[in-house]
Amino acid sequence: MLTHAKPIAAVTGALALAATLTACGGSSAASDAKTVTVYSADGLKGEARDGWYDKVFADFEKKTGIKVEYVEGGSGEMVQRALREKSNTQADVIVTLPPFIQQADSKGLLQAYKPEGADQVGGGDKSGDGKWTSVVNNYFGFIHNKKELPAAPKSWEELLDAKYKNKLQYSTPGVAGDGTAVLIKAMHDFGGQEPAMEYLKKLQANNVGPSSSTSKLAPKVDKGELLVANGDVQMNYAQARSMPNLGIWFPAKGTGRPTTFALPYAAGLVDKAPHADNGKKLLDFMLSEQAQREVSAIGGGFPARKDVKPTDANAIELAKLLEGVEIFEPDWSDIDKNLKTYVDAWKSATGS
Repeated sequence: MLTHAKPIAAVTGALALAATLTACGGSSAASDAKTVTVYSADGLKGEARDGWYDKVFADFEKKTGIKVEYVEGGSGEMVQRALREKSNTQADVIVTLPPFIQQADSKGLLQAYKPEGADQVGGGDKSGDGKWTSVVNNYFGFIHNKKELPAAPKSWEELLDAKYKNKLQYSTPGVAGDGTAVLIKAMHDFGGQEPAMEYLKKLQANNVGPSSSTSKLAPKVDKGELLVANGDVQMNYAQARSMPNLGIWFPAKGTGRPTTFALPYAAGLVDKAPHADNGKKLLDFMLSEQAQREVSAIGGGFPARKDVKPTDANAIELAKLLEGVEIFEPDWSDIDKNLKTYVDAWKSATGS
């Protein structure tokens, strides 16, 4: 069974995805003891250097003298890169969305480390053996162009309308974390793999095509090139600061309640990390009360720590976005085990 319904009263969870790899994290980083290399899904670094990562990394370097070397890509892309480098490890910390953090663990890419503050992270947002811990909570969602489409669609079925032909796009399942989330939500909402694939086969008539990066879809929606795309709450909320036409919404099946699920940014210390001590210090810093208080105010996300309860304007607005939305809890162990089967079924259904 893919998911089980579990209404969540408090806001918990996590985010995001991928762009072209930057040319860092190579052997030069490994030779410098005052660096730490982070492989991460995109969404937490701002387009104008105004994101949560930008602030946290700058504060971390100022406090410790350790420079953060940053490599960004899709969640699956980051895991595959780390896997290719397993005999010559370059990354110290990896941050991905589920189910890719579980995949990294199952492939032996992570070592156990429980950061300071991890005791305040909910049990569902960290592994029991200390291999990974959520650092920013988030939720899966969709975006629409508020100018061209003032009223957001309400249901999956509405997206089959001809007006969305070549005006709809979602990122690639199996490559992008948010793209994989499309499959997870569809299988939950439609009641299983087969009906979900039947729907996505129909939706393909309107779909522009694959995209390895979810974050690159938002500018297209903002400009009106697309009317609808997938995303996640944290990333899209942060992007909306410079993209005023973005609106966040959650599809329902038919006339049912809209649904979503937690999609956290989860971080782990890489096995055989060249700068493991620096990686541990960075994980501690990301879970510090100071950094967690800035998750909503700067990053547009939700704190991973339960004892940090922000009251800034962003936190209030983010909570309102989830009012009336049913939050379900995916069976991540099932998804990790059967991800290839689900992605292959999607490829077969859509001809991708």
